[in-house]
Amino acid sequence: MIVELVRDLGGWSWWVLGAILIGIEVLAPGTFFLWLGLAAFAVGAVSLIVGPEAGFWAWQVQLMAFAILSLVFAFAGRSLMRRKDWDRSEAPDLNERGKQLVGSMAVLTQPIAGGRGRAKIGDTTWRVTGPDLPQGAKVKVVGANAETLEVEAAGK
Repeated sequence: MIVELVRDLGGWSWWVLGAILIGIEVLAPGTFFLWLGLAAFAVGAVSLIVGPEAGFWAWQVQLMAFAILSLVFAFAGRSLMRRKDWDRSEAPDLNERGKQLVGSMAVLTQPIAGGRGRAKIGDTTWRVTGPDLPQGAKVKVVGANAETLEVEAAGK
């Protein structure tokens, strides 16, 4: 059944495969299926141009062309992505709220005793570590480790 469908569609079967691969890329992004989909589109374009009558463009040659073009597109796409720094973020600490607060000022809601205390920044109370300081002292955030902020006295 599938063989008959591919035979009936001819070169368009590659376009269908390309669309399916691009659809998979949309559902599971990672820029790998994109290159496979583009290779399928290229083989489909050649198949439509050459036509089904060409004896040299048998299905085995088409599969070989698809495999080679997939590798070429994947390596070319990988080098393009590296060169352009597409994965570099404008906000690298977006999901690390503690690191975003480095440099902020805070007020201790609990004194730092034994190196541990609590401070309020905005509407959130954070666990802090640093030198022993009394409640109400102003501190500056100098680092972050998971959900604990590292602070020092604000006067420094």
